[in-house]
Amino acid sequence: MPGLPATSWAVLGLLSYGEELSGYDLKKWSDWSLRFFYWSPSFSQIYGELKRLEKAGFATSRMVAQETGTRDKRVYRITDEGMTAVRTWARTAPVDPPVLKHGPMLRLWLGHLLEPEQMREVLGKHREFAESMRRRAEADVSGAESEEAWKYPMLTLKWAERYYASERDLADAMLADIEELEARGRSEAPEPGTRP
Repeated sequence: MPGLPATSWAVLGLLSYGEELSGYDLKKWSDWSLRFFYWSPSFSQIYGELKRLEKAGFATSRMVAQETGTRDKRVYRITDEGMTAVRTWARTAPVDPPVLKHGPMLRLWLGHLLEPEQMREVLGKHREFAESMRRRAEADVSGAESEEAWKYPMLTLKWAERYYASERDLADAMLADIEELEARGRSEAPEPGTRP
């Protein structure tokens, strides 16, 4: 297997659905799918990966004329070699375990340095974010159901919907745990005027 970074394989995977796509299209598709479970590369990263894939012979490009007054656009298509490579990578490359990089959890870990209200605010914002992502994934599931080629990406969107629902529920559970810690602290506090 060629030593391509995972982002190259993700971009090549987007092209594997058989359509000619511009860099702009690839960014939209990654925002609709990859961002829920991997990440959505920036435009500059997408164009850099497309150059790498063309150099490796895994993609080709051509210019397509646009309406009068607008620039022509470059569209990309996967090659037979690219399809073979991404299929081989998907079937044989080791699957890396997910790496958890969780900002709210880091803040919770440092909760002794925050006021309880600050910690509740961090968890409340995380809950809102998780619910927002869950709703977006749910909406994208319904949009992907009509496309036969998107049956497996639709399953990843369902996974994302369930994942963000669990993140929302975990934030609720952590908020309840903070309340419990505070209640326990109040009940264990010495009465005013008495020695600890």
